[in-house]
Amino acid sequence: MPRIPFVIPLLLSLLGLAACSPPPTLDQQLYIWQRQWRPAHVEALAQTRLDFSTLRVLALQAHPKAGWARAYPDLQLLKRDGRPLVAVVRLDGQLPQLDPRAIGEQITSLLHDWQAAGIQLAGLEIDHDCATARLPAYAALLQDLRRQLPAELKLSITALPAWLASDQLEPLLASVDSSVLQVHAVSDPRRGLFDAEQAQHWAAEYAARSPSPFLLALPAYGVALLDSPAGAPRVEGEAPLRQGGTRRELQADPQHVASLLAELRDDPPPGLSGIIWFRLPLAGDRRAWPIDTLLAVVRGQPLRPALDLHAQQNGQLSELQLVNRGNLASALPAHIELPAQGCTAADGLGAYRVTSTPQGLRFTRQHPGQLAAGSQRALGWARCTQIDQGGLHVEL
Repeated sequence: MPRIPFVIPLLLSLLGLAACSPPPTLDQQLYIWQRQWRPAHVEALAQTRLDFSTLRVLALQAHPKAGWARAYPDLQLLKRDGRPLVAVVRLDGQLPQLDPRAIGEQITSLLHDWQAAGIQLAGLEIDHDCATARLPAYAALLQDLRRQLPAELKLSITALPAWLASDQLEPLLASVDSSVLQVHAVSDPRRGLFDAEQAQHWAAEYAARSPSPFLLALPAYGVALLDSPAGAPRVEGEAPLRQGGTRRELQADPQHVASLLAELRDDPPPGLSGIIWFRLPLAGDRRAWPIDTLLAVVRGQPLRPALDLHAQQNGQLSELQLVNRGNLASALPAHIELPAQGCTAADGLGAYRVTSTPQGLRFTRQHPGQLAAGSQRALGWARCTQIDQGGLHVEL
């Protein structure tokens, strides 16, 4: 019987190990997009330290009418945090033209000030949502900027799915070290903030075109659409717009985003090195996902709401609050049955009205709403001799 060369089973063994090896881990990074920093940033950075490797911090903006404006991050807090930092320069897509000299001067001044504060940047990101027809001019700007920057400073840009239709995409990406494909808030807002299936398609197409590693920017926030007399709705984010009328809330669905992330982890497109989340949630940020939701998605944990009742008692008077102790927002329940005895008075608050039943109290929702993960909402009050919180029955 002929002997099989030793190298053949060894090769087959190595191939088997390669086939069974897990896909590469996707790096997780985080955008910090507030122009003015506040004490809530201290806790937010501490809560995210273990899950996000790199912070991309809004540093400088240029708008057609307002001109240049600095953001004012707490540089000493960032220095103590110790994670790699990328400064983000936002050039509004509606700028009539790009002035390489002015842009270079502004960025040079910014880098000097951050370095003077003891910050050693890992990179610089240019965020410019220009029209596809202007990509050649944008590439020329980046090449000029690359010559002005320190050689060790990595240069990256954000990219739009619309640019996939242009043959100028490759020359543009060749002028930077890496890029970030943005797949949220890139279409007519009336069509929604994010489409997971479309995002996966864009990522695969972009992977086939990008000559260098890229990251994917995923949403962890919501916006409101305000009707406008001009036709196209206005988009309200963190800062409220001084405009009346109907507000329609849109939010990236955490479950949809989590499903996409799981698929990307199992079968990442070639060249995809990580995910950047927009944006760091702060306490009181009414449109960013709560931190518990963001961390659960990043960690691949199950997403579920967990409604509970909290009663603050003072004698027979109880102030009732509905609490969501889960990591996913919940629709406000249509009905809440609360076993109670000896009730002489009660009233609902906000979205709820209360009626008496033989078993206790029944709270009925008057209009729809949501209860974010980790938040609470006043339900009402009751004057009863006994309230059985454990017997609470919720009907969504």
